[in-house]
Amino acid sequence: MLLFRMGTVRTCPVLLLCLVLCRVALLLHEPGSAAERCFCQVTGYLDDCICDVETIDPFNNNKLFPKLQRLLERDYFQFYKANLKKPCPFWDDSSHCGVKDCAVKPCENSEVPYGIKTSNFKYTKDASIAYGEIEECEQAKKLGAVDESLSEEAREALLQWTRHDDSSDNFCEVDDEESPDSEYVNLQLNPERYTGYKGADTWRIWNCIYEENCFKPQSVKRPFSPLISGIRGCSGNVFYNWLEGLCVEKRAFYRLISGLHTSINVHLSANYLLQDTWEEKTWGHNLDEFQKRFDAVLTKGEGPKRLKNLYFLYLIELRAISKVLPFFERPTFVLYTGNETSDIKTKELLLEVLKDAKAFPLHFDENSFFAGDKKKADKLKEEFRQHFRNISRIMDCVGCVKCRLWGKLQTQGLGTALKILFSEKQIAKMPESGPSYGFHLTRQEIVALFNAFGR
Repeated sequence: MLLFRMGTVRTCPVLLLCLVLCRVALLLHEPGSAAERCFCQVTGYLDDCICDVETIDPFNNNKLFPKLQRLLERDYFQFYKANLKKPCPFWDDSSHCGVKDCAVKPCENSEVPYGIKTSNFKYTKDASIAYGEIEECEQAKKLGAVDESLSEEAREALLQWTRHDDSSDNFCEVDDEESPDSEYVNLQLNPERYTGYKGADTWRIWNCIYEENCFKPQSVKRPFSPLISGIRGCSGNVFYNWLEGLCVEKRAFYRLISGLHTSINVHLSANYLLQDTWEEKTWGHNLDEFQKRFDAVLTKGEGPKRLKNLYFLYLIELRAISKVLPFFERPTFVLYTGNETSDIKTKELLLEVLKDAKAFPLHFDENSFFAGDKKKADKLKEEFRQHFRNISRIMDCVGCVKCRLWGKLQTQGLGTALKILFSEKQIAKMPESGPSYGFHLTRQEIVALFNAFGR
């Protein structure tokens, strides 16, 4: 969850809005106030977990996030390469957000650190050091050029990585980084916030995700969709009854997507365009927007469940980064930008974050996923993966370019977390040095994983 800066104090948008609403409630002595309806229900244990909200909040806000925030400000994690011009693969759509705040400013070539540009594909300084090929790697502009200069052993390592990155273990439809339409974006200069993109187009995106990819029966209608007639009287409590009848994997899938949706809505409410004049723009917290999405009364009981799903998403991604520690601990692994001193400090800070994550006392137990009969479990896992890959493709249908950027990044980040959770055996077999044949993360996956968790 993102922590929001006010002066010299950082706090989570959800927590800050909670404090504001609670203070109002105390002053007005209203037992049925928005604070009580929104936040008093976001407490206790999470569904399908042994963890509770009260354990997560102090751990995240006081220990983990301050370090994570500093990490995301490092050069390695600021630059994300994406193709924001890909056509929607599911329907013909020429509608684009006309608001100027929807635009994204790509980086000039000179703004991207040299080391990031040259290690952009599946080749990193990790393998360069291991095989003594660092000079050839740094001079290479394309993977083909690297292949010509590397030893047979290094080429085999690249081939292994390519096979793995293209294998069924990937949960996302990733952009072709070699495409001329793929450009670097500085995430710090293009923050996730409300842009004015709303209405039928946004509902079309989310309805496609929920109705066709979240294992939801077609007969059950999701509350408060303006595109479905007669739905506004639907109770969130009634809506959730169908979820309890699903297997744990399908319940988890729905909660992850709901958590992602919630995260986006929290950020739009916390970083909302409050004033737009020719003199200045003012961004800040919009309590009305937040209540529309999460107040228990206004959402017929749905809002607090959405907030709990955000905590569920947090636990899944926290578990993933705790399990991937061995990949980053290897002495040959470098978060390479070309600035050796800075790269060393970045890796030190990353390892601090990972070790803090590993020390969390009540991790989610992913061993409950895809257990039982192997044939049925493998079929379910493949169905799980294909549904998520569809969702990653739907992000190319988002009309607002900035929303598309953050949607693609957060989807890839969650997909990377799932890839880690289901690669436990491969991670355990990694050697301390040299290529990690059975498991590999590209730079794009690393950047997406930690920035998504930062949300």
